[in-house]
Amino acid sequence: MERRYWLLRLVIAFGFAQGAVSMARPAVSYRALSLGADERAVGVVAGVYALLPLFAAVPLGRRTDRGRCAPLLPVGVVLIAGGCALSGTAGSLAWMAAWSGVMGLGPLCFVIGAQSLVARQSAPAEQDRNFGHFTIGASLGQLVGPVAAGLLIGDDMGRTSTLALVVAAAVSTVSFTSLWRIEHRDTDPAHARVEGGKVPVHRILRTRGVPAGIFISLAVLSATDILTAYLPVIGEHRSIAPATIGLLLSLRAAATIACRLVMTPMIRLLGRTVLLTVTCLLAGLLCAGIALPVPVWALAVMLAVLGFCLGVGQPLSMTTVVQAAPDEARSTALALRLTGNRLGQVAAPASAGLIAGLAGTAAPFVMLGALLLAAAGLGVRVGRRPDASTGTATGTGAGTGRAARRRARQGA
Repeated sequence: MERRYWLLRLVIAFGFAQGAVSMARPAVSYRALSLGADERAVGVVAGVYALLPLFAAVPLGRRTDRGRCAPLLPVGVVLIAGGCALSGTAGSLAWMAAWSGVMGLGPLCFVIGAQSLVARQSAPAEQDRNFGHFTIGASLGQLVGPVAAGLLIGDDMGRTSTLALVVAAAVSTVSFTSLWRIEHRDTDPAHARVEGGKVPVHRILRTRGVPAGIFISLAVLSATDILTAYLPVIGEHRSIAPATIGLLLSLRAAATIACRLVMTPMIRLLGRTVLLTVTCLLAGLLCAGIALPVPVWALAVMLAVLGFCLGVGQPLSMTTVVQAAPDEARSTALALRLTGNRLGQVAAPASAGLIAGLAGTAAPFVMLGALLLAAAGLGVRVGRRPDASTGTATGTGAGTGRAARRRARQGA
């Protein structure tokens, strides 16, 4: 029974953990505004969320390559709960930024452990599907979290944003109920213990397919992150109520869930390369379109289509990195992907804050559009590599041929 439903339990745990984070992120922005923050300060607070994880990801990935994945999951939940609660009680922007950094360590620990678990407990042919289903947990959290935050945050932003952060801390602890014995004992990385040596980071980063997967993931996550942090600022300037902003963010998340439910047939129909390229291209155009002073109904349509497009990048970039990386360094490669994500989460909000201060609150979305267009260009290159069996170019996924040849040599 445990073996059969491990992925469902992981999705449930991830849903509550991500729901807490998605509830906390806009609440942090509103609380910062209540403490007197301007657009630049909101960008700095949002960027600090990713600062500590930027340095912790690779060591955690190394540890996971040589040990079990599951212990990182409850550690992540504790950090999320603590960061949310302490952010709600902070009395200054400096302390808010500090506790936001602690909160950011929680999703990092949880996601490194969870992604490594999916990679180990899934057959190669199941990875696209299982990573897609796994990320449904994140989308469910992103669907419910902003709505809950919007319902709790009222005119008194200081008091009600504190309430939203405390509730988010409580929500995250529900994840514990799904984490009991989630890791199969026979999936320990025996090859890592036998081979012993570490694969150098520069070798992983030079592996064909890994840099492209990291950048695509960075671009997609930066778009999601800035949408979450800066749509409340857009709402303030356009007189859109917090509850409406929460509904708009949840609409984006619902479209992402719909995308991931139909991921497998879309890959069969279009191939991984075309799917990555087209969705990143459309997402870039839609992000730039948010800068336009459109009515709320048009903004809702744009966010729905944008959410569907953004749903593709994360699961396919996970598969891209896992299949391209050396077998004994998969967790480290996934950690490097998360380091790229966090680098984007540090640089993108800080850049967004600077651009917003200079050119207005809509300008960061134009920046996101350019970033996603660059990701679309890399999406084309991801599929331009020889297939393992035919030697011809294929769009089925980065590193698939390399991984297949490596498994064949190892007798897998």
